[in-house]
Amino acid sequence: MSTSDPNAKLYSILAYIGILWIVGLLAAKDDVYVKYHVNQGLILFLLGVAGGIVGVIPILGTIVSVVVSVFCFVCFILGIVNAVKGEMKPLPIIGKFELIK
Repeated sequence: MSTSDPNAKLYSILAYIGILWIVGLLAAKDDVYVKYHVNQGLILFLLGVAGGIVGVIPILGTIVSVVVSVFCFVCFILGIVNAVKGEMKPLPIIGKFELIK
C-alpha cells in the first residue's frame, strides 16, 4: 500500500460495510488504494441489494437470495482482510468489474 492519507486503511475497511463505501469516495477520491476498495465495496453493495430484490420472488428468489447473501458475506470478510493487510486483491467473481475509475 502506498498512500499519503493516514486514514486510507480505515476508508478502505469502511468501503465493505454497506453504504459506507461513500465515505471513502468522498474523503479520499484521489487515492488509488482507497478508490480500489471503494469500487470493490460498491460492487458488493449493489450485489447485495440485487439479491435482496430477487429475494421477494417466492421459492426460487429466496434460494438465489440466500446464495447471494452467503457469497456477499464471504466477499465482505475477504475484502476487509485485504484492506487491513494493505493489499489490492480482487474479490472472487465480482472483483474484475470496475464502476469507479
